[in-house]
Amino acid sequence: MASSITSKPFLGATKPNSSLSSDLQRLSFASLHISIKPRTVKKLQIQAAGSTFGNYFRVTTFGESHGGGVGCIVDGCPPRIPLSESDLQVDLDRRRPGQSRITTPRKETDTCRIYSGVSEGVTTGTPIHVFVPNTDQRGHDYKEMSIAYRPSHADATYDMKYGVRAVQGGGRSSARETIGRVASGAIAKKILKQFSGTEVLAYVSQVHQVVLPDGPVDHATVTLDQIESNIVRCPHPEYAEKMIAAIDAVRTRGDSIGGVVTCIVRNAPRGLGSPVFDKLEAELAEAVMSLPATKGFEFGSGFAGTFLTGSEHNDEFFTDEHGTVRTRTNRSGGIQGGISNGEIINMRVAFKPTATISKKQHTVTREKEEIELLARGRHDPCVVPRAVPMVEAMVAMVLADQLMAQHGQCNLFPINPELQEPLSFSFPNFEPANI
Repeated sequence: MASSITSKPFLGATKPNSSLSSDLQRLSFASLHISIKPRTVKKLQIQAAGSTFGNYFRVTTFGESHGGGVGCIVDGCPPRIPLSESDLQVDLDRRRPGQSRITTPRKETDTCRIYSGVSEGVTTGTPIHVFVPNTDQRGHDYKEMSIAYRPSHADATYDMKYGVRAVQGGGRSSARETIGRVASGAIAKKILKQFSGTEVLAYVSQVHQVVLPDGPVDHATVTLDQIESNIVRCPHPEYAEKMIAAIDAVRTRGDSIGGVVTCIVRNAPRGLGSPVFDKLEAELAEAVMSLPATKGFEFGSGFAGTFLTGSEHNDEFFTDEHGTVRTRTNRSGGIQGGISNGEIINMRVAFKPTATISKKQHTVTREKEEIELLARGRHDPCVVPRAVPMVEAMVAMVLADQLMAQHGQCNLFPINPELQEPLSFSFPNFEPANI
């Protein structure tokens, strides 16, 4: 703001010198004004892109469901790690559409190409660019959705936020965006496996009202082959058949159902995560809850732990035959005080029923007119089987990011051997690969 300062007559001022110019003599000290020009206010710019994840292992995804393609940029990957497109393709094939009758019939090979960050079969330490083209597009299926909002979908909120949206396939809100996550997660898995023998595995533990009870799946021994032995990705054959039947029943009615994915981490190094705001379970919750259709997260004993007393819930410590401090039970889920303790990390993620269904529903148009909408397009009757590699990817990305943070802060200088262990030797029987 402009301001002016008016001075009072100077006390004891002498008579002006006669040699002063007439202009100065006419100067009235009682009316002296000093003007200050207004300050230029700097505009604050807020960067809120929302498409980048991680601090040290940084992943940015790009692309839309019916655009030219989708992919990711992975920055911060350590150099000299053997990496090829086939390493990523394994998990991309587990995520892709059209793989069975209980998934969307959209036919995409999801073939990936690595365009930078890898030279002569090893990572260079520079950004890795992965791209997957879209080949089976049917933009006309979304004609009705261009004017009307699908109930419980992101159509309305994207308009509310941006004032414009990519109609075909839901744009960035489509599960097709997760291709970039799964490709990045495959890289993170390789880092974890080679450095510390860490394994990340997820499986379907619930579809609608079919709930796999605790106990039948041994988290210490369950394998990827057991999980991939059926189209619903449940390692228990009897419950897998029940889950498949539930999806088939709702699929023929043009409806959808949800479910739960359980994820475990074996051989996670001790010490990952930080106190207070960056607790490891908080980072994991943020990561998996950023996936499409997620509605709930439980860690360790979860909500069931609220029914126990402290004496029932506490994980007592003991020293095993290798002299390693362990816990007899694992209700903490492998994390205590926000920091990994070396036990199996376990969590559960709830997914809602697919929002787009082949039944008429009441909605409104962009012009706020109430109508009935019959959505077209090709959609999963249950997203849970295809969500398994997505959950694994997000968990692996968090652990890779936290591993780099731990190595940089707490292993930069020699460790305290009486209390700490080298990150890559947390498990006495494991020998890290030579990378």
